[in-house]
Amino acid sequence: MQDKKILIVEDDQPIAELLAYRLGKEGFTVLTAATGSKGLELAQAEQPDLLLLDWMLPDISGLDVCQQVTQTRKIPIIMVTAKNLVEDKILGLEAGADDYITKPFDVREVVARIKATFRRLEAQAEPSSADSAEEISFADIHIDPKGMTVTKAGQVMELTHLEYSLLMYFYQNCNQVLTRDQILDSVWGYSYFGNTRTVDIHVLRLRRKLGLDEQIQTVFKVGYKFII
Repeated sequence: MQDKKILIVEDDQPIAELLAYRLGKEGFTVLTAATGSKGLELAQAEQPDLLLLDWMLPDISGLDVCQQVTQTRKIPIIMVTAKNLVEDKILGLEAGADDYITKPFDVREVVARIKATFRRLEAQAEPSSADSAEEISFADIHIDPKGMTVTKAGQVMELTHLEYSLLMYFYQNCNQVLTRDQILDSVWGYSYFGNTRTVDIHVLRLRRKLGLDEQIQTVFKVGYKFII
């Protein structure tokens, strides 16, 4: 992961410096921007591998930055913000973010989630798993693992990296009851810092995007079961 480049868009200088220092110690190349417009400029010029993005910026909101970046690139985005309501998290995910960390945070949590994100992307890109995988169809959903594309009734659906991973995990474990901790550990790749509410929000997004209310069933006080 030492060759990975991370762009931090954060207007709170002490937080930006703390994150940059710690991520630099972890071997990442780090860029910083204190405004949304500068963040967009660097995202275009430097082509970072991951974006660590604050929501409340002095010019353009983090949500707008997120939406603009994801229009041109599929890049993992982790939002770091003081906004902690479920509704806020849903807005962040709908804007294109993959994950969401609320302030105040433990910097170890940020590092753990970034590393987990890169591990997940590397696993998805493994030729042995993608090139040999057969195409998948159920209901009106079609999945092409080689291209990592999902269509519904013939229409290409825009899924984030996490949403795609979650869908594949459900399919690979269909008709089994999965706890939120299992899902968090297997899809997100971390458990110690994980908040299982994150799973619920992503499941809600996946149901809405793909119309999977009947397929993704809630198991009361346990987790979910994917039925096909």
